[in-house]
Parts: sequence; structure tokens; C-alpha cells
Amino acid sequence: MARLTAQSHRRLRVGAVVGLGLALVVSVAVVAVTRGGGGGPGVTKPASFDLPSLTNSGRVRLADYRGRPVVVNFFASWCSSCEFELPGFAKVSGELKDKVTFVGVDALETGDPLYLPKRHHIEWWPLASDIGGANRSGLHDALGGGTGMPVTAFYDAGGKLLAVEKAALPESSLRDELKRLYGV
Repeated sequence: MARLTAQSHRRLRVGAVVGLGLALVVSVAVVAVTRGGGGGPGVTKPASFDLPSLTNSGRVRLADYRGRPVVVNFFASWCSSCEFELPGFAKVSGELKDKVTFVGVDALETGDPLYLPKRHHIEWWPLASDIGGANRSGLHDALGGGTGMPVTAFYDAGGKLLAVEKAALPESSLRDELKRLYGV
């Protein structure tokens, strides 16, 4: 009988250690989800997004750009199609600085979120970190991005979503879309 009691006590101790371990894992997961994978609180609704800035402690909000058309380009450091399209985006956005606001949103990131903006000299864009979703991709997901990159969303001056492109846009296609949607 003493042997059963000792075994029972061992099982209880092992069960307690396993239970504490599981509680710790669950706690860490809850904190990570609550923080959106480290992105902080915000809104990922396409019509009113509010995301943490990639470059400072500020926010990047769609509402802050009312009065001008807005192009939101999603990218990630691993995205070869993003690498392909960003030189054209950099050139066009530089030419249209006074007419169209370009915003960069890092989503589905696995590396350095500032790698592509630095490489293509677009750090002057408002840059945000996507939050929530399947993998820090809440706004990207809400716009139908799925697991693909890049995604580009076009908003009018009132903040209305006009179009979403779910593939890389060469410079000529970007110019055509800007002319069609904004007349520029």
C-alpha cells in the first residue's frame, strides 16, 4: 500500500509540473495574440485602419490622409515579387508626392521589416506594421491577401477603398492604375 501512495504522490508532482508548464505556454500565447504578435493595439478594418508605425512609436491611420488618394502597399522582407515592384513604386511615389500618399505596411514578416524600405529608399513613406490576423497580417487578410504578397490597396481621397491588386505591379501597370483611379 505504501508503494501505491508513493506512486500517487509522484504522479501528482509530475501532473502539477506539466500543468504549470501548460499554464505558462497558454499565458505566453495569450499575451502574443493580445499584442498582435508584437504590433500593439490597432484596427485592421480596411475602411478605418490604425496600425503601429514601423519607424517610431506613432500610428499610421487611414483617417490621417483624408483629402488625398492613398496607395497602401504590403510587403515583407522575404517577398521576391515585392523586391521586383518596389523600384517602380519608389520612382512613381517620388514623382507624385504632392498628389498621392503612399503607405507601406509590413505583413507576414519573418525577417527585418525595414529591409525593403531601406533597400529601395522609401523610408519617407509612412510605414506600418500589420497586426493580428494569421501572422501579423490582419489588414492584409481583411483585404483578401491570403498568403500572397505583394498586395496593393487603392483608396480615394475620402478613404473609400477603390481597388485591391493581389499581385506585383510593374511601374507601367502602377501608372495605369493611378491614372484610371485618380487621373494622375
